[in-house]
This record gives sequence, C-alpha cells and structure tokens, in this order.
Amino acid sequence: MYLKRNFVFILFFTLGYVVFAQPKKAATNLIIITTDGFRWQDFYMGIDTAIANNSKFNEEDSLGIYEKFGKEPVMPFVSGYIGKKGQLWGHRKYENRCVVANPYWFSYPGYSELLTGFADDSVNSNAYKHNPNTTLLDFLQKQPAYKNKIAAFGAWWAFDRILNEPRAGFPVFNAFDQYINSKSTIANTLNKLNEEAYKPWDEEECLDVFTHNMALDYLKTQQPKVMYIGYGETDEWAHAGKYKSYLNAANQVDRFIKEIWDFIASNNFYKNNTILLITTDHGRGVGDEWTSHNHKIARSNETWFALMGKGIKPIGLRRNSGWYFQKQLAPTVANLLGLDFKCEHPVADIIRVND
Repeated sequence: MYLKRNFVFILFFTLGYVVFAQPKKAATNLIIITTDGFRWQDFYMGIDTAIANNSKFNEEDSLGIYEKFGKEPVMPFVSGYIGKKGQLWGHRKYENRCVVANPYWFSYPGYSELLTGFADDSVNSNAYKHNPNTTLLDFLQKQPAYKNKIAAFGAWWAFDRILNEPRAGFPVFNAFDQYINSKSTIANTLNKLNEEAYKPWDEEECLDVFTHNMALDYLKTQQPKVMYIGYGETDEWAHAGKYKSYLNAANQVDRFIKEIWDFIASNNFYKNNTILLITTDHGRGVGDEWTSHNHKIARSNETWFALMGKGIKPIGLRRNSGWYFQKQLAPTVANLLGLDFKCEHPVADIIRVND
C-alpha cells in the first residue's frame, strides 16, 4: 500500500512537472512592415543637421525641419514604445551592425533577400522577373495552419513580382491594383481615391496612405494570420532630395504602425499572439550621397530593424556588437512562430534575439 501511494505521488509529481515544463506556445500571427530606404542614422540619431542645413535638400524650409524634428525622434512610436516593449537593432554607435548580404544595395534584391532568407546574386534588377525563390510567405502558405490566411500590400508596383503573385496563392495588392475584399464596406471608396489622387510617381507607386488603409481594412475584416505591408514614400522623397518630405514620410509610417499595433492590442484574435517586424530594404549614402543607394554608394548597405510581440524579450535597444544580415530575418521570425523555414534554396541562420 505504501509503495502504491508513493508511486501515485511520484507519477502525479512527474506528470505535473512535465506539464509545467513545456515551452510556451509560440505566436501564430505575423506582420512584417517595411519603409523603403529609411536610414538607421535618421531613425536612431534624429535629423542630420548637415542635410537639413544644405539648401539643396531642405526645400527652403530648414526651420520647419527643426521645429518638427529638432527635439523629437522621427519615428517616436517605434523608437519609444517598441524601444521599451520590444527590441531595436542596428544602432552602430554600439557596433550593432545590420546589413544586407546581397551585393547590389537596392530595392528588389533587398526585398527578395528579406523575404526569402537568401541573397540570390541573380536577382540583380528592379525590373527583375517574377521571383523564382521561395519566400517565407510561400512557405507559410503551404502550412495547413496558414493556408489562405496570408495577404500582402505594397505601395510599389514590383511587389507582385517580388512575391511572385501568380505562384503565391495569396492576394498581393500593390500600387494601383484594385483592392478586392468582399467583407469591406470601404474598398470601392479606397480604390476610387487611390486612382484619382495625385500620382507623383505615375503608375509605379501609390501614396502610402492608400496602401496603409487598404491593409488596415483587410486586417480588421479578414483577420489574416500573416500580413506584409511595404510603404514606399521614404525612398521616393529621398531620391528627389527632399529631406523634409522624407522625414515626414517616415513620421507618417510611424503613425501607421501605431494604428496597426493599437488594433492588434485591442483585438482578441491578435492580442498577445502576434509578432511585429519592422525594417527596410537597404540603407542610403551619407552627406550629399544620402539621396542614393547602390553598391557604389558607401554605407547604403546598412539597415536596422525593430521587433516586438509574443515570445520576444523586451530588451529594448540592442547594444551587443556583431553583424546581422537581412537574410536572417525571415528564418528568425519563422522560428518565433515555432517553424523551421526550409526550402529549395539555402536559408540563413536565425538571429537569437532573446539571447
């Protein structure tokens, strides 16, 4: 009798131990957001006074730049809230070096690297064909838990090629594509406004406000488990040499991110069950070369990223020295979802964000 009772106690204790020793359930939702070509220098260091004071770039309004951004960060929600509740990577003051691994340092190769976990040297043009490489979104679409629960939105018209929309099996809305959502009450209005609005970049790119509101509406009505959102104005205004507009575009993206996170935090489907990754596709030059980026423009391979959500320690600004590559982000967030991103091409090692 004593042995039986002892055995029952040991069995109960052991089973209890096993139950409580199980790892916490991984997050099931993922949102990836990019703002094209936004420099880590402006994100972490604030306005660049050399650019702001240069008459070539300040649109005759350097005072307006200082009044708006002289004392405040350009992206206060990301640098402030996520800087406390999540993690910020790529501040080179601490030798925390984030870079692209591809040799080109411009958009299509940068987005492909980010989304495939692979720096494919053959992807060498913004006019490149439909991406032959498997993206993280492709991989997730093949998982039963994520099939038909993915969507992508991009201001730039290349995203249907970057994400290979004919192959993908999930909707990719970019530039002036018709936004189709059977559950939306505002889709027609958004399409009409997008088509009739000023088109500073012709048919190649729409204003970020339309990409954002379509994505947010889809998030609220369709509740996808995975969403990619690509904003583009930061890069366009930088190429035009308009520093104030570039900063305003980044500040607007920050407000958009806050609006998305506020919804996530208040919605039972997403609350405490979502990972948010924010990054860029490439960096930019410094000094007079800040308007440009390619392998001939020094430092335009330098990037940054922010991470927050379930399973991510709130470490804040990462001060650990090291090199971290854009191609590592897709396998890293897959790992945070409890998955091992494997496909036909090589996939980079993960970044151990919680170490």
